[in-house]
Amino acid sequence: MTRSLIRPMDAAAIKDAAAMIRDGRLVAFATETVYGLGGDATNANAVAAIFAAKGRPSFNPLISHVAETADAAKLGLMDARADALAAKFWPGPLTLVLPKSAACPVAQLTTAGLGSIAVRVPSAPMARDFIAAAGVPIAAPSANRSGAMSPTRARHVQDSLPGPDEGGPQLILDGGACGVGLESTVVDLTSDATTLLRPGGLAIEDIEAVIGPLLIAGSDDTAPKSPGMLSRHYAPTLPLRINADAPHAGDVFLGFADVFTPGGLNLSAAGDVNEAAANLFDMLHALDQSGATGIAVAPIPDIGLGRAINDRLRRAVTR
Repeated sequence: MTRSLIRPMDAAAIKDAAAMIRDGRLVAFATETVYGLGGDATNANAVAAIFAAKGRPSFNPLISHVAETADAAKLGLMDARADALAAKFWPGPLTLVLPKSAACPVAQLTTAGLGSIAVRVPSAPMARDFIAAAGVPIAAPSANRSGAMSPTRARHVQDSLPGPDEGGPQLILDGGACGVGLESTVVDLTSDATTLLRPGGLAIEDIEAVIGPLLIAGSDDTAPKSPGMLSRHYAPTLPLRINADAPHAGDVFLGFADVFTPGGLNLSAAGDVNEAAANLFDMLHALDQSGATGIAVAPIPDIGLGRAINDRLRRAVTR
């Protein structure tokens, strides 16, 4: 198998990658959240290739990434809540689920045939440069096989997805380690009830400070309105146990603050949930290749980004 080419995410690579997107091919690229597997969101064949490369069910909609808020307003109907959130948090790790605009050019497969569209403006400058250079909204789920751990480094993408000769990305744009390390927070604005569909890289408390209390959606394994709502997701190969005080025999331990054992890794020795979020998938990838028989994870406070960390861990639990 030919492995996807990794290139530094510089101007020359972005120019080449943008041409690949316009040609209907796939490109993996770094954002501030995780690496995305990108294709032209308006091209149904390119979007189908994303689903195939990931082994992702086609009823699970994709997020369309755009370079500017004005571009998002061409795809979905933005009300006062959307305007307030966009003004405060875009560019950034927030996805808004909006009613589709009448002239929305995005392929039906991108939105899983729903009357809504999930859209985001990433804050990583090179990611926005790439999207702008492509000249189309880019559909981009996390660049890993469906259900597996999200990638926060270019090598994670290369290790998880097939190569270009087997339908994977032609190119991986390497922007280094992702600064946020968790997928975007997803908020549904398609009804009067403002609803959190997926906790992520923007804390719920920060959103509620702008638009008031959020309803919290449960898992949905049949007709999710956004990515990240399937009950089984984000899983390493090894069995995972959470809220552990210590490892069992054969386990490797992923600690937090002072709950830590030698030989393992610590998400944040300082007990900082933002640092823990940035380290979560990178450390899980490392421990998954440690030769242990399982991974035990220390309790994480359910505040701020800790809520999103716990959401990912609960969906990955296998024992």
